[in-house]
Amino acid sequence: MSSRTFRITVRGSFDGLTDEQRAELLAAAPEHDVLRAAFTAEGHLTYDLAARPFFTFRFLDSGEAEEDVLDATARAELAAESWLTERGYGFKQLKSTAEDLSQAPLGKRQRREAAKGEGRS
Repeated sequence: MSSRTFRITVRGSFDGLTDEQRAELLAAAPEHDVLRAAFTAEGHLTYDLAARPFFTFRFLDSGEAEEDVLDATARAELAAESWLTERGYGFKQLKSTAEDLSQAPLGKRQRREAAKGEGRS
């Protein structure tokens, strides 16, 4: 079996932040800007608290079988909850989506490269 790569997105909204927590998040906002968004094993947080209370964590995980995406999603949700809870940030409405990259359609460049590879055989 080959390894599968999963991209998991956990979304939610901050809830009941104190003025101090809000100021702390606003001060750290540049490192959590959506333009820096990346899928990472430890999870990458993005938000724009000045505009709206929503946040997104992006996680990268892997597994051997298609069913492993369920465990990867559960790990991502737990990691997001832990990160928020450890810092005392209230949150609500966590929702997750996951993508198995082995099932993702090929882009134009990938299709072209695959066709070249088949022509060499």
